[in-house]
Amino acid sequence: MTPSLPRVVIAGTGGDSGKTLVSLSLALAWRDQGHRVAAFKKGPDFIDRAWLAWASDMQARNLDSYLIPPNRLLGSFAETAAGSRVSLVEGNRGLHDGLDGAGTYSTAELAKLLNAPVVLLLDATKTTRTAAAVALGCQQLDPDCRVAGVILNRVAGARHEQVLRDAVKQITGLPVFGVIPRQRDLATLLPDRHLGLVTPAEHGAPDALAERLAGLAASYLDTDGLLRLADSAPPLVLQAPEIDVEPTVGIAVRIGYFRDQAFTFYYPENLEALERAGAELVPLSALADAGLGSLDALYIGGGFPETQAQGLMHNASMRKSVREAAAKGLPIYAECGGLMYLAESLTWQGDTYAMAGVLPLNLTVEQRPQGHGYMEVETDGDSPFLPRGIRLRGHEFHYSGVPGKTGLSTVYKVLRGTGLGGGRDGLSQGNTVASYLHLHALGVPQWAPGMVAAARRFRNDE
Repeated sequence: MTPSLPRVVIAGTGGDSGKTLVSLSLALAWRDQGHRVAAFKKGPDFIDRAWLAWASDMQARNLDSYLIPPNRLLGSFAETAAGSRVSLVEGNRGLHDGLDGAGTYSTAELAKLLNAPVVLLLDATKTTRTAAAVALGCQQLDPDCRVAGVILNRVAGARHEQVLRDAVKQITGLPVFGVIPRQRDLATLLPDRHLGLVTPAEHGAPDALAERLAGLAASYLDTDGLLRLADSAPPLVLQAPEIDVEPTVGIAVRIGYFRDQAFTFYYPENLEALERAGAELVPLSALADAGLGSLDALYIGGGFPETQAQGLMHNASMRKSVREAAAKGLPIYAECGGLMYLAESLTWQGDTYAMAGVLPLNLTVEQRPQGHGYMEVETDGDSPFLPRGIRLRGHEFHYSGVPGKTGLSTVYKVLRGTGLGGGRDGLSQGNTVASYLHLHALGVPQWAPGMVAAARRFRNDE
């Protein structure tokens, strides 16, 4: 049992219902009131989580019970929430939408695991009483999921609002914690693109956006009522933490990782796990730094190398440094955008850009996703980072693909998802492994010690 951790889940009836808008506005408003806000994103989304970190001004985390065992998920939540006035969890998709028709791994299932009240965001576009009927269905589908109130979004005017309020009260009995008119300018202030929102690192006017969103919450949301609702969450019951893989022992190794506008997709738990395992992390920029310097391994996460392709190409010295380090056997672990950077070239919107040239691939960013959703793979090849015969859960979301045969070996058998295609993922060349799989260290505790062990072998062999 833990002390009471005030918490609330902001859920929707589907994608694009306004969950991120409300969550960011609420976090900013609570901060302006002097509250420390711990923010979380349900699901594997890197971008929404980054925006929640921006709004809360502290590290935000993903909560995904497909990627992370429930006990570890609860422990991570409690550790992050401790010391905060309130925890805000942004759901994903619709409240009951999960991996299958039973709603497995849905926002509702997460809310039950957290024993947290849910506020349901209703898109009121061209609807009145039907919106209340949808709320009633969400309320009654699973009584163990506590739907405790609603927020009405995209409301047309005063008459529309009154009819909606009356219908919600009569049909569901739920309180209305906010009524938000349609915000036609937010598409400009918070633009969207092929993988979701523009990242905070690439946004040009964050101060103006913060002022706009905080003002929206102050004008249209019952921030005090929502805080009282969060206070109604009961104490959270925790079990003893699971024993993780023991870290490797020895002098700290230097593991570099790209952290710039092109590469922002890193779960904080992955970086923390590397440090616990014995790594000194060295942040680098693939856009601005001249080279890798002295490293024992390199971790390249995902991001948007396609939108920054010109800058990546122009930094020829870094591309050469990575290529030469890989040839010397530097352990390199790359995910999605990292795989794209290691290719010979990348074609984006009709233009082709030279990349690092570690892997003999020429990739094209297509108009439609080539892989999207949860993944599960089994290691069945020799990898410097992970033993054979273990299963890794993760996710993928990529518009590029690997055409035809590459002539490279692979180390992952795909059990769920797309990966490279043909049931394979995890391109392997020397001490480099590159895949479309994004894994979470709390779900794959062998990964960080394996990365550090590979770095230590490289250091000892030099």
